[in-house]
Amino acid sequence: MSTRQPYQLVSREWKTEDTVFEINGVHIGRDRVMIAGPCAVENQEQICTITEFLSKLGIRFLRGGAYKPRTSPYSFQGLKTEGLILLREAADKYGMAVVSEIMSEDKISELVEYADILQVGTRNMQNYPLLRALGKAGKPILLKRGMSSTIEEWLLAAEYIVSSGNERVILCERGIRTFENATRNTLDIAAIPLVKSLSHLPVILDPSQGTGIRDLVPAVSKAAIAAGADGLIIEVHNQPKEALSDGDQSLYLDQFADMLPVLEEIAKLDNRRFGYTREKVRI
Repeated sequence: MSTRQPYQLVSREWKTEDTVFEINGVHIGRDRVMIAGPCAVENQEQICTITEFLSKLGIRFLRGGAYKPRTSPYSFQGLKTEGLILLREAADKYGMAVVSEIMSEDKISELVEYADILQVGTRNMQNYPLLRALGKAGKPILLKRGMSSTIEEWLLAAEYIVSSGNERVILCERGIRTFENATRNTLDIAAIPLVKSLSHLPVILDPSQGTGIRDLVPAVSKAAIAAGADGLIIEVHNQPKEALSDGDQSLYLDQFADMLPVLEEIAKLDNRRFGYTREKVRI
């Protein structure tokens, strides 16, 4: 069957029902997923402190960068393999799934060993050899929108993965680059309902990268859930002012905890729950 869209397999014309798949007890695409953690793994104490806190809230997905693509070659580039080991150990201790970024084809086998979801960052959205290889990697993929990419280009990037054999793709809106510089990016909230009308794949939002400003994250998160997002990926740090990467956009732990009940109430408007344990929301 052909479709009117240049992307075939990810189109709603090809598949009308939502794609749903289960990871760590959460049915992504049906439940709303909350992914949280630091921008980068910095040391054992940092990642364990954050992971323990998130686990007490019932959060089931831990994000953390071990390989960090940075604009400046002099910025912190991540702990690499050591970071993945620390991330995996912390997640296993508290029963969480790991989300971490993949930067190149030669790192796929390593990321597959340590991570449950492989994240494709904005700079790699159109790295087509990598996307094809991830279609055969056997792990779910979180595909961020390119910073200067159209929605069609984003969906075509997803098509590379799906057409290579992997339908477990999560689309992540993270803002696009425009003339505006008051925020880190211009966050395209309208992309959420639009992409959900065009594609059967789940769509989440990254308000941390999207705004670059800590105090904007709660408001934008509420807007995303109201717009129908299937979840959020949020940067959280125990000491944001001392963070080695993106501290200005990372929530304090108590900020994150305070935000969850509000998001739950908004989610109730369309009868979709968040995939974390309700009784653990207050610690």
